[in-house]
Amino acid sequence: MNLGELSGVKLLGVLLLTAVVGTGALYYTVFKSQRDQNAAAQIKLQLKLRENAELEAYRPKLADMERQLASLKQQLEIERRIVPDEKEVDNFMRMVSGEARKSGVEIRRYTSRPYVAREFYTEVPFEVELDGPYYSMLGFFDRLGKVERIVNVSNLLVASTRKPTEAKAKHTYQYAPGESVVATCLTTTYFSHDLDPGTPASKPGPPVKK
Repeated sequence: MNLGELSGVKLLGVLLLTAVVGTGALYYTVFKSQRDQNAAAQIKLQLKLRENAELEAYRPKLADMERQLASLKQQLEIERRIVPDEKEVDNFMRMVSGEARKSGVEIRRYTSRPYVAREFYTEVPFEVELDGPYYSMLGFFDRLGKVERIVNVSNLLVASTRKPTEAKAKHTYQYAPGESVVATCLTTTYFSHDLDPGTPASKPGPPVKK
């Protein structure tokens, strides 16, 4: 069709029709897609604003939560020193021996006993044989009860150096003149990890000589 052959009115109609068709095509191909994207973005924005509003309520509590977290971390470190999460048997024996030296008491023997697995911790017991002056012995047990790590003392037997077998001492030694008592006891420490029950800590070692 030659547009030049159309009258003015018909030409205007054709141009209007072409404009309408073009606008409709443009609407469905570009504008509608953009509008849908804008609508989706608006929904995401509203969700994000709502989420931010919910989180904003916790802002005044943030400092308190951080203080509580720091306090919990400090408590955890203290608990790890009291009940370690590793066996550390050597450190335990060194600690007990160190308290004995400070008290003027001689430890003669450590004999390990089987571990006892509990639900949340494991008991690691050692039979200990020691001797020294009476009041030094009292001081040793007092010091042992005040160490940071948990140590339980049980099955305590005490006898004079003249009759050490009454305390079930396995050996007799050349006791120093100031020593008056011999003792045996079971010292138990604890660890916060699982071990198979009945597993021995180690084979009983020879007595520790002076």
